[in-house]
Amino acid sequence: MSKIGKRPIPLPDGVRVTVGEREVVVEGPHGKLSQPYEPEYVRIVVEDGQVRVERKGDRAVFRARHGLYRALIANMVHGVSKKWERELEIRGLGYRARLEGGTLVLELGYSHPIRYQIPPGVEVEAESKGSDLHRVVVRGIDKQLVGQVAAEIRRFRPPEPYRGTGIRYKDEEIVRKAGKLGVK
Repeated sequence: MSKIGKRPIPLPDGVRVTVGEREVVVEGPHGKLSQPYEPEYVRIVVEDGQVRVERKGDRAVFRARHGLYRALIANMVHGVSKKWERELEIRGLGYRARLEGGTLVLELGYSHPIRYQIPPGVEVEAESKGSDLHRVVVRGIDKQLVGQVAAEIRRFRPPEPYRGTGIRYKDEEIVRKAGKLGVK
């Protein structure tokens, strides 16, 4: 049995899971998400305030889908009940982030500011933590979308290993390089 797949998913208060013929719908206080699934490989059971994913066979393809659908449903339950959050730090002198309506404006040392249109379903918050440190928080109910938006923002100016400037995830460790040593 899959270690991930066999664990039941507890349903918090206010979260409802509906299993259709080929789709699972999760509704909660923050919104509604749906995920298609393959009923020929797994059976999804909702009972006693929890969701269980059971596989219909023992071959590798069944085992793979078992853990996959359990993880996807668990992520949806977490998202509609608490929301997913990804925090980015912008480090560098003159680097800034601010919101203008539904657009995130980033000043990252280029000749022009970068305007990133925030997709629907995602909330972005930008704040200053001093002259050379800014914080951008990406929130939403869809884990994949939150991660994708954070990765797209980070890609505008990835962390630089010599000075440590750029956009990084809050918990990301950047391995610093020494640079030129001035050997004669």
